[in-house]
Amino acid sequence: MFDHIGIVVSDLEVARKFYSACLESLGIELQEDHSQTSAEGWLVYGRTGRFPFFVVAAGRPSFWQDSHTASSAPDHLAFTAPDSRAVDAFYRAGLKNGGRDNGPPGPRRSSTQCYAAFLIDPDGNNVEASYRERAPPNKS
Repeated sequence: MFDHIGIVVSDLEVARKFYSACLESLGIELQEDHSQTSAEGWLVYGRTGRFPFFVVAAGRPSFWQDSHTASSAPDHLAFTAPDSRAVDAFYRAGLKNGGRDNGPPGPRRSSTQCYAAFLIDPDGNNVEASYRERAPPNKS
């Protein structure tokens, strides 16, 4: 579906600590480090053996206009977890590394059996890990 998703943060080192900790339980790790300072550069996250898909950047991306700022409108990022234990670990690691609670791990109302947790990252973005126990019914 997506080639990659990127967000811009105000402090790359704070974002590195948060995302490296909570994404580890989901099998997502830092693949490339292009940081120069805490205010410039980018980090690329992905799963081993697969094309990286998540980019965390600090500074001004080349496509930004003068009026753009980090997290002026919070993003919602939802990561797939391999099981409910990984959702729990994501939540605990995020809280220990600068995240704030935005919904503890538990079942969510959905067309599938969904177990999810929500965190607010250090820049105010809503970050989710979710595990779906079964595929949605085929409506053909």
